[in-house]
Amino acid sequence: MPTFDLKLSPLAFAAMLTAAASAQAQTDAAPADDKVQSVVINASADASANGLSRNFAGGQVARGGRAGLLGNVDIMDAPFNSLNFTADLIQEQQARSVADVLQNDPSVRVARGFGNFQELYVIRGFAVSSDDLAYNGLYGVLPRQFVASELLERVEVFRGANSFLNGAAPGGGGIGGSINLLPKRAGNAPLTQVTVGVETGGQGYAAADIGRRFGEENRAGIRVNVARRDGDTGVDKEHRELSVASVGLDYQGRGFRLSADLGYQDHKLTAPRPAVTPSGTIPLPAVPDSTSNWAQDWTHSNERDTFGTLRGEWDINKDTVAWAAFGARSGDENNVLSEPTVTAADGTANAYRFDNTRHDNVRTGEIGVRTKLRTGSVGHTISASASSYWLESKNAYAFSTFGGIATNIYKPVDVAAPPATFFTGGVLSNPGVTAKTIFSSYALADTMSMLDDKVLLTVGARHQSIKSEGYNYDTGASNAHYDETKVTPMAGIVYRPVKAVSLYANYIEGLQQGPTASGAEIDNTGEIFAPYVARQKEIGVKYEVGTLGATAALFRTNQPAAYVENGHFGVFGEQRNQGLELTVYGMPVRGLRLLGGLTLLDATQREVQDARNNGKDVIGVPDTQLNLGADWDVPGMHGLSINARTVYTSSQYADAANTQKLSSWTRLDLGASYATRILDRDVTFRARVDNVTDKSYWASAGGYPNSNYLIMGAPRTVSVSATVGF
Repeated sequence: MPTFDLKLSPLAFAAMLTAAASAQAQTDAAPADDKVQSVVINASADASANGLSRNFAGGQVARGGRAGLLGNVDIMDAPFNSLNFTADLIQEQQARSVADVLQNDPSVRVARGFGNFQELYVIRGFAVSSDDLAYNGLYGVLPRQFVASELLERVEVFRGANSFLNGAAPGGGGIGGSINLLPKRAGNAPLTQVTVGVETGGQGYAAADIGRRFGEENRAGIRVNVARRDGDTGVDKEHRELSVASVGLDYQGRGFRLSADLGYQDHKLTAPRPAVTPSGTIPLPAVPDSTSNWAQDWTHSNERDTFGTLRGEWDINKDTVAWAAFGARSGDENNVLSEPTVTAADGTANAYRFDNTRHDNVRTGEIGVRTKLRTGSVGHTISASASSYWLESKNAYAFSTFGGIATNIYKPVDVAAPPATFFTGGVLSNPGVTAKTIFSSYALADTMSMLDDKVLLTVGARHQSIKSEGYNYDTGASNAHYDETKVTPMAGIVYRPVKAVSLYANYIEGLQQGPTASGAEIDNTGEIFAPYVARQKEIGVKYEVGTLGATAALFRTNQPAAYVENGHFGVFGEQRNQGLELTVYGMPVRGLRLLGGLTLLDATQREVQDARNNGKDVIGVPDTQLNLGADWDVPGMHGLSINARTVYTSSQYADAANTQKLSSWTRLDLGASYATRILDRDVTFRARVDNVTDKSYWASAGGYPNSNYLIMGAPRTVSVSATVGF
């Protein structure tokens, strides 16, 4: 029995496996390359032979999605729960970003980063920041704070811990789930679409989507997308500018496939409505009018990113495929922010100015090999991969006098921008390196099929290395070092007693980089803690018959918790999230598409240092989340469809002691589309109203661990557009 040195570098490990598979391929009498077949393209986003998983009936979700190193897996064959949204849904709902798409998932709620305007997604009650979005399987490639929908072919939501499948997420997510975004590719038919539109506030929109295939047997493809948004939003004096451009290339060779992406996004917000932090000594403030804005005119949030990926896949033999991928991003952020803290029930608040600049350089890559073989009556699909992630981050910050701005969230007071000279770190115009992070891992998995493929058993493990170095903002001297490794195992089983039913169970772990003690007036600043390990157990059932699908899952996840207690930062107790997920999708009858479900959550603080909080709810996690959407083709009116979506979120707490509670909220969204031909051109008109009743509500509390800032829901927003095909 051969042995492996666990200190072998991940890239060398995967390279060795690829070389071994290549040697085996030389024994095959008939190489796959000798079989010339016609090329059929179905907008494959990952250079894979099988392309994208097929759309399920109704076209709103796909039959499967990416499960990390296991590759694309049909939902009925996966020992996990997922929901994969398609380009049809994105376009039909006029989604602007990933957050808009995820409004359709009952397991997800959208929040915001701490003190900024970063989209943050809460899956099964655990935060997944946009730092942790994967782009075609690679972390860290996409813009940090906002990802425009024009870049996306699909949004794949994996529910549950996933460090074994994807590796540890660089932003600390991966506990409640993960989100993989797929880029666009040219399909078989030529595509030229131009869309123009406008929404509440006068914000204009224009986009173009062009796809072509060319060359021998149309093996080469190019897909180009550009988009521009500019104008005010439905929130008073808030202004948005967005410029997006992307190019997707692919080549389908004989026995190999290549793809590449290059993207650019420039996102600017002027006077964006900030979060509100309630003082712990007063009840939560009443919700202001839905369109009100307490932002200072001089605040802004700007982000500009350039990113790209390159991916290749090679058929070593008829049963073995190897792949490699590389991605990179260069990102710049420039923010001037001011977030009020409410100190009285009448809305009185104080604030300060906070400036920061950030520049990120990210490099990430993955190689792997997958092969099929049989031992007796048992079939094996063996997958091995190695990945690496490298980040160099430059940062600088500056504060004005704390609490020096007096205002009121109901009657905002505009003040001149105070000088940000009270407390500084680094030089805003030329930030220095403050952090370097290196993640590397290698993983091995075996999916065994037994009893005529009625039973699928998957086992595996990932060896993860996390290295981090922190540097002083002013001197550049190293002030924190971190180097830890961990092995995360996984086991999952699927049993299909009949074709329409899958029963599954899994045990899987989530891994997070350990925290560094930080904060004001703590006695152990700079202390570094070991990686967090979250443990998940899950059982579920999936049902698909004809054009209707449904899933149900019971899960429990235990995660260590870190916070400041009595002036000391430490890992105290744990957070336990357990619950039930119910999801339905498809077409119960012809012309009617359904998508939605129910999530019941119990997120509890356990064994915490302050015994008074034991057994109490975790900040910002509601007990009940309900989504239900329907899209109906109107009989007798060819090309006309109408849709509606209801989103319900029950009450949630804004403090660990459970004395401050947000009210539950329900939002109704309506839309319609009409497809016709004008002047021999395909034209689709779309109209949508989000938050039809113009409800004012606090949408979320916190998001960043143990923080209680409040994010207000968007006001009624009307969007109309027209798409013309040429």
